[in-house]
Amino acid sequence: MPLAPIPPSAFAKIAVGIDRPEDVVVSRDGRVFASDHQCAVAEIFPDGTFKRLGPKGGAPNGVNLDRHGRVLIANFGIYDKEEGPLERFDPASGLRETLVAEVGGKRLTSANYPVVDRAGNIWCANSTHAETWPQALDGRADGFIFVLRPDGSSQIVAEGLKFPNGLALSADDGFLYCAQTSGGDVMRFPVLAGGRLGKGERYGPVLGKLQGRDEPPVAKPDLGYTDGVGMDVLGNLWVCLPGADKVVAITPSGEAVTVIHDPTGEIVNHPTNVTWGGPDLMDLYIGSIRADYVLKARSPVAGQPHVHQMA
Repeated sequence: MPLAPIPPSAFAKIAVGIDRPEDVVVSRDGRVFASDHQCAVAEIFPDGTFKRLGPKGGAPNGVNLDRHGRVLIANFGIYDKEEGPLERFDPASGLRETLVAEVGGKRLTSANYPVVDRAGNIWCANSTHAETWPQALDGRADGFIFVLRPDGSSQIVAEGLKFPNGLALSADDGFLYCAQTSGGDVMRFPVLAGGRLGKGERYGPVLGKLQGRDEPPVAKPDLGYTDGVGMDVLGNLWVCLPGADKVVAITPSGEAVTVIHDPTGEIVNHPTNVTWGGPDLMDLYIGSIRADYVLKARSPVAGQPHVHQMA
C-alpha cells in the first residue's frame, strides 16, 4: 500500500496528562510505553489511561526495548542541566540502572535515542555538550553516536555531527540512519562488523530551513529541524519536524513526502518520534516535546518491526 497523508483529525489523544512524552515504544505483546519526566517510564493502557513506573530521575528522552522487555532510556541532560546517561529499566523487577555514563573519555550530557540491532548492539546518539538551547542548535558539530556492544564495551563510532537525534536501522541492519536536528537533514552510515560504522553521507534532501540568529524569521511550515525517525516496511524513513508540526517520509528513491501536517498545531503539536504497534504494526504512535498527550492513529503502511517485536 502506498503512502497516504494522515489528517490530524484521524488521531486520538491518549495518555492525557503525561509529562513530555518525547518517545513511544510498543512491545511484541502489545504493551505501550512512553517517556515521562515524572518516572522511569509510563505505561499506556488500551483505554488510553497511563501509569507511571519506576523512580523519577534524569530527563527521559528517547526510549526503546531490548529483547528481554527492558526499557532503554536516553536521558537528555541539557533539558535540566544534569548528566545524560543511557539507562535501562526493568518493568518486571523495578530495577533502574545506568548502562553508559561516559564513552571515549567524554561524559554523556545529552543521550537522545537508542536503537538495538539483531547482534545486540545498542546504538545511541549524544546530541551536544552545549549548556543551553540557543547554543545547542547554533549549528555546532559536537554531537556523536556511540555503541554499547553485547560484550559490555562502548565506543564513539561517529562524531562531528550537528545535534544527532533520532536513529533507525534498515531492514537488514546494514545502515543506521540519524537525524541531524541543526543540519535539517538525515545522515546514513553503513553498519560494519563488530559494532562499528562506516563513513556517513546525507540521506535524502535537506528537509527545511533553519533559523539563523540574525536572519529574518522562518515561516513555521518551512522549519526543517529534524527529530525522531522511524522506518516502515516499504523502506520509507519517517522523519519528525517538530518546529513545523509535520512528519515527512523519505522514500527509497530519496523523495521527501509529507504524510502528516497540522498547520494549527492543535492536535499534532511538536511531534518528536513515530513508532508502530498492534498485531499488524499499523497502529501509529507519535510522541511530543510540547503536548501533554500521545497521539494514536491507523497508519497507511505498517512499521518495520524492531528487534524486540520480532519472533
